[in-house]
Amino acid sequence: MRVQAAPALGLLLPALVFLPLVALLPGAVHGGGWPLIAAFGMAALQPSFTPALVANAFHGIAITLAIALWSWLLSMAIGLIAAVFSSPTVTTALWGCRWPAHWLRRLLAIPRSLHELLWGLILLQLIGLHPAVAVLAIAIPYGALVARVFSDQLESLDQKPFQALQAAGVAAPAALFSALGPSLLPGLLSYGGYRFECALRSATLLGVFGLGGIGADLRLSLQSLQFNEAWTSLWALALVMFSLEQLIALWRARCVQGRHLLILLGCLLLLLFPAANLLDLQWQVLLNPWRLLPADQLFQLQGWWQPWPQLIGSTVLLTITAALAAFVATPLLLLLICPWPWLQLLLRAFGLFARLMPPPLTALLLLFVLKPGLLPAVIALAFHNAGILGRLFLEGLESQDPRPEQALWAAGVPRRRALLMARFNGLATSYMAYGAYRADVILRETVVVGLVGVGGLGAVLLEALSSFAWAELLPVLVVYALLTLLGEELADRYRRSLLFNHTQLGGGSTPQLELLPRGVPGPA
Repeated sequence: MRVQAAPALGLLLPALVFLPLVALLPGAVHGGGWPLIAAFGMAALQPSFTPALVANAFHGIAITLAIALWSWLLSMAIGLIAAVFSSPTVTTALWGCRWPAHWLRRLLAIPRSLHELLWGLILLQLIGLHPAVAVLAIAIPYGALVARVFSDQLESLDQKPFQALQAAGVAAPAALFSALGPSLLPGLLSYGGYRFECALRSATLLGVFGLGGIGADLRLSLQSLQFNEAWTSLWALALVMFSLEQLIALWRARCVQGRHLLILLGCLLLLLFPAANLLDLQWQVLLNPWRLLPADQLFQLQGWWQPWPQLIGSTVLLTITAALAAFVATPLLLLLICPWPWLQLLLRAFGLFARLMPPPLTALLLLFVLKPGLLPAVIALAFHNAGILGRLFLEGLESQDPRPEQALWAAGVPRRRALLMARFNGLATSYMAYGAYRADVILRETVVVGLVGVGGLGAVLLEALSSFAWAELLPVLVVYALLTLLGEELADRYRRSLLFNHTQLGGGSTPQLELLPRGVPGPA
């Protein structure tokens, strides 16, 4: 029994992170804001149904969906093309050498290392306020991420069919498409669906920072304390996000054939034109001369004199604390409520709200009752990511065989211990592997809560961009990118070691948690 319980304990040990957070809570709470939090909660039951406001909310949703659709399609197109040429197998077949793929993979790490919010703020300075800014801000890092995913997946496929076609005299491009394309298609459909969910969340987040869509409406409503109006937008967003998640889950479960992909592409192409009209996309604006950043200020040496240990330390502390809290939240809550299965519906609703609430808005609400600092930033990031991790964890539990747990119940084992021993054990390794990736995502997301007084690299970046402090911008961008790439590499190594050890021990796997190839990032 002790050997079986060990993996599940890895799911619960991170709960120790709540001890210092609870210790910090009394000093962080300030009076006066609790009535506002209560009013926000009560407004959920009384959203405004003013026709003009409802129409405005759905117009904001339509803009957010249009941004998500265009950025998703661009990122998938960029990613698939880049994936082909960053695969050593492909470059070896086409040109007889591997070095172009290795150099392209290293080059793609640069756009991937910066959060889409940073891309949005940088492009805003270069292009101006235009819907194309939001689309490109998501498409650039997502395209680099998709390229890495499918490049690694191409390398993990069985190469024997491709080698057999080559030996039969088939040209390299045709052999690659015929041998590897069908095997890649299920992963393309599965991962592509998740990336659209991520694009929708990113489009909402960019709206919070003034780039259009429902996020802008939410921020204005919360800042003006119009909570009933805010909940009109939140309920509309929740309806869209829930419907999208169900459609994508249905698609991933049933549609893995080529004709389904053609149907999907046809439907998306029909939506592209109304989406472009809604956004008033004028791509020729990208051909206009861009406003160059002042090089004489960007490369000033004094910009490199920053308190780097303090900035990096604050960022890493925020990342680790938020990641541990997000990781353990759902397993811990599920253990507490498992004697009452009907409470799982409440847990799922709580997770949906966490996923649709952008971290900056959660941090803004928390500032009603907490002083600026580490605690509101940790709670905001942990809350949002706990919703994402929790959904994956619950789906993984549902996919497991319930009979071992039922057998333990029949033997008189209490429900909590049976859940821990039977289901948590089977899920622990895959969930910890995905949690390592999520920590890497949270490191990038620290920039979005940088303005709540937590300090760190994110706060300096946002302040430099908003105040045009160019001398500080480039050094902090470089250090932030290097830190995120280091975090990505450490997370990958930890995940690979976990999955390798699990395989060596003959452990099973959970399909929902292995949507991605080994060492590849997952949904944001």
